[in-house]
Amino acid sequence: MAVLLVTLLISAVRGAVEMELSPECRQFLYMATPPSGLEHKSLQFICQRYNKKPRYVTLYNTVDHVPIYSAYTFKRSDGEKCVDVPWMYEPQLSTSSDTGEMQPFPRGYIHMNFEDAQAVLEDYTNAIFYERGALNPDEHQADPDDKAATYTLTNVVPLVREFSDEVWNEQEHVIRKRLNNYCRGTAHVVTGITTSGKMIRRNNINRVAVPTYIWSAYCCVDYDHNAPYDERYKFPSFAHYGLNDKENNQVLEMSIQKLEEFLKKTTFVDKNFQIFVDDCIPPSSK
Repeated sequence: MAVLLVTLLISAVRGAVEMELSPECRQFLYMATPPSGLEHKSLQFICQRYNKKPRYVTLYNTVDHVPIYSAYTFKRSDGEKCVDVPWMYEPQLSTSSDTGEMQPFPRGYIHMNFEDAQAVLEDYTNAIFYERGALNPDEHQADPDDKAATYTLTNVVPLVREFSDEVWNEQEHVIRKRLNNYCRGTAHVVTGITTSGKMIRRNNINRVAVPTYIWSAYCCVDYDHNAPYDERYKFPSFAHYGLNDKENNQVLEMSIQKLEEFLKKTTFVDKNFQIFVDDCIPPSSK
């Protein structure tokens, strides 16, 4: 009983930043299980909460100040962008707080302790070659609060403008239309990055890691089996990645297994790395 009480107290204090994800946050993960084979002392789970509800899950690197991935459930939408939402931060990453929710950036001076564990708006002010690219994009959500919750810097990575505007945003449209049209049940999506040491610097200090590649995968086991073949073979799961650069940045689509093989060669995942349990092969199909 004492151990249980201590566990509950720790969970209450921890708020949105969690070493082990709570059941209400695991709803955004296929089979309630996060990607395996990603472990490092600088990585922390964030249950992204907004307006009193959990919205999605992020694995955040508190040293490089970027999300490693965000995991969310796709909501059928018309792709409309959210407007007039302030950029937010995660209070729980840096300080004890009485809220477990993301908050709008405060005006004025930000205490150094705040900047130690996450990116701040000033990090992007003079980074003229980059845009803030959301791993969970607002156009993959429908509810206004779900859309608003994507506007936190803990869900954002610096993307090269040409790649973001001309390539990656278009791929987000492609996936939205595909899942809108052919996914009948819940689609779980994980979108992440690889890094190789390139950083945005501010005041001669490394602040935010610049992704080398950005990748994404979805899992929808309940889909339209009468869909045209050129779409049907991309279910129940499919994946893609692109090089975050001005050139040679076309998006490559592939199976989950091929993406995992690629990531094992290009980032710090271990040999057991798996994005979805059993690569999104439902138990009934085995």
